[in-house]
Amino acid sequence: MNYTRTPDRDPPGLGLAAFGAYFADACPGAVRGQLRARVIVGGKSNLTYEVTDGRSRWVVRRPPLGHVLATAHDMAREYRVISALAGTEVPVPATYLLCADPSVIGAPFYVMEKVEGTTYRTAAELERLGAERTRLISTRMVDTLAALHAVDPAAVGLADFGKPQGFLARQVRRWKQQLDASRSRELPGIDELYAALAADTPAESGATVVHGDYRLDNMLVGNDDRIAAVLDWEMATLGDPLADIALLLVYRRLPQLHTGDAVADSLAAPGFLSAEEILARYIARSGRPAPDLGFHLGLAYFKLAVILEGIHYRYTRGQTVGEGFATVGAAVETLIQAGLDTMAGPGSGPADEKEERS
Repeated sequence: MNYTRTPDRDPPGLGLAAFGAYFADACPGAVRGQLRARVIVGGKSNLTYEVTDGRSRWVVRRPPLGHVLATAHDMAREYRVISALAGTEVPVPATYLLCADPSVIGAPFYVMEKVEGTTYRTAAELERLGAERTRLISTRMVDTLAALHAVDPAAVGLADFGKPQGFLARQVRRWKQQLDASRSRELPGIDELYAALAADTPAESGATVVHGDYRLDNMLVGNDDRIAAVLDWEMATLGDPLADIALLLVYRRLPQLHTGDAVADSLAAPGFLSAEEILARYIARSGRPAPDLGFHLGLAYFKLAVILEGIHYRYTRGQTVGEGFATVGAAVETLIQAGLDTMAGPGSGPADEKEERS
């Protein structure tokens, strides 16, 4: 089999000759023609590619180019949790292989099934479906999160996937370390937000598999408006499930913060569940009591600000692939202020807002 470069040239970060040889050796008979690949746009962190031999299609995931934060973009963890969740009520792609050897394409990577479905990133995409279908999709998104948090980690081989005790305190420290690794400019208020979180860390509300970046554009929706697959598990671990629901609520508030993020834009589509409705639906489906989310919301703003600052760092150094990065840096300051407001007292978090349904 000839795994020479395709006429369209290799996409950034994926040498098809080396990848094809490795894949063919690891999965004999899988590749039956010359490989072509394209970058799947939309993500701003790990790189995702669709690879085809003209008959079959696969998805390849690898860390971003250039500056990579310590402990982030762990392909082995992502591969492990997706493989473990197969057969549960959480829809995930089938997995083929994990390559931990960075010498093959320049970084670790894994290969998974290409699931058919649509990723909704903008309000315009959802508006074409209508408010009723949008409401159904957002409701099923919340139900899938509750299903994830109902999975027994030990039953799926993930008992040692993380250390739930002290999870929240470690999250605060971890994102401070990630921030320090990406500091390239002054960020007013970021150290004050960190200090407030470090001084007021509560006990965990429980221990489940947490996704770490749960939002609509990290999943595929089928033609039947059901969640076909949950993707982007790079930050998954065992920890406090309230961290997931708080981050989802923060994403839901972003349209009101005018961060200019297309992910936030999609959540403002007519029919999409409000933050209050998201939380109420999650409580009903999970059977958990109504939580005090003040700290968790503050942590979610801090985490998202740090993630975007890391992306901004790579963008300023020409290490991003695709479009949509130019406005990321401006959103960081908005998120910092929202986190400070949330930590200052009740009434300022997204779960407390009286939103009007679009």
